[in-house]
Amino acid sequence: MIGIIWRLAWPTMLEQLMQTAVQYIDTAMVGSLGTEATAAVGATTTVNWLINSSISALGVGFLSFIAQALGARQRDTARRAVAQTVLMTLLVGTLFTVLTLSLSGYIPVWMQADPAIRKTAAEYFFILYLPMLPRTATILFGTVLRAAGDTKAPMKVGVAVNLINVALNFLFIYPTRTVSLFGWEVTLFGTGWGVIGAAIASAIAFTVGGVCITAALWRHGEVSPRGLSLRPDSSILRPCLKVALPNMLQRFGTSLGYVAFASLINALGDVATAAHTIANTVESAFYIPGYGMQTAAATLAGNACGARDKAGMRRMTARFIPLEIGLMAVSGGVLFVTAPWLVSLFSDSPAVITLGTTVLRMVAVSEPFYGFSIIVEGLMMGVGKTRAPFVYNLLGMWAVRIVGTYLCTTLYSGGLISAWACMIAHNLLLFVLFLITYLRGRWNPLREP
Repeated sequence: MIGIIWRLAWPTMLEQLMQTAVQYIDTAMVGSLGTEATAAVGATTTVNWLINSSISALGVGFLSFIAQALGARQRDTARRAVAQTVLMTLLVGTLFTVLTLSLSGYIPVWMQADPAIRKTAAEYFFILYLPMLPRTATILFGTVLRAAGDTKAPMKVGVAVNLINVALNFLFIYPTRTVSLFGWEVTLFGTGWGVIGAAIASAIAFTVGGVCITAALWRHGEVSPRGLSLRPDSSILRPCLKVALPNMLQRFGTSLGYVAFASLINALGDVATAAHTIANTVESAFYIPGYGMQTAAATLAGNACGARDKAGMRRMTARFIPLEIGLMAVSGGVLFVTAPWLVSLFSDSPAVITLGTTVLRMVAVSEPFYGFSIIVEGLMMGVGKTRAPFVYNLLGMWAVRIVGTYLCTTLYSGGLISAWACMIAHNLLLFVLFLITYLRGRWNPLREP
């Protein structure tokens, strides 16, 4: 069981590691342009999460359906579900393209970004979402392939996208300059477009990724949708959307909460915004073990549910939970020790480094608890139980994080530290709620009476 878990999890972990590494590099490159540039990029980061997580949530419905169909050895049904995923990619990608481009000028204002950076933030956001259709394909088609047990193809596409992004960043962000390389003076061409150059590099990389993941899906031997109709099929869409809708509402609600959370922090000034943006970037790397394992848990739980394998479900959960908690405990410890050095990679401002280090060390302590919540939520997604996570996440986000942050920062004049304390309280509430759900066993459709 450990070997199967690792085979499914490591490509997803590597893919997320590469994405995070590129995010680190992007933030460091833009950070070299100054605090205002970092704030301009960070002003719309949580809106990016809102959009991406809403699309990912739609994929959860198809992941659960396809994994269970393959577990029950119903290959034709799984392929028909993949064809419906292609249809939803076209519809959702087009819809989000229209929404993001038409609202790009308003979003920095709604996020309470400093007036001095609003124009740059709006232009960055507009360019970033021009290739919305390829981005949607990358998310949904990658989910389909993982549901079929193929985590390597999405990983390879992700690595290629990130390498292209980094290479183009060097070309588009900086002006032409001369550097010393092994004693030789080398002239590197550059456009000097700064923040806008970073957006263009990402847009090109996303487009390439969408094309590559589509090709990988069409060539797949088990779930390729070649030759199948793209007309709506209610017998597939209805159960998929039944699972996806609560998850979409959950992610939309929690991501909207992240937007409100960031808006409250943006109002604290450039130093708090920069420290928050950098801390989020650093922290994301240390959630990689958790979310990589969550994908494997969802796939294997769906397979076991489709095959009605009670013993397999018991063995899987007995391995996943201690493994996940151990990994997150180690990553939290590493984050606590290395926080000052990691923050200093992205900023040379003493105020930003001190503030970013403090909040990262606070959240590092809560990582094992959050890891438990992640893995139980993954098991529930795999078997199609998404309503309880929807309620838990919205309750924690809005009743604890947002209300708490509003009270601490607006009414009691607290700073970024008090806001992150509310975030940690949110994570601990999720741990308690998911622990109760797991111990009661109602999440498992194969449980003994």
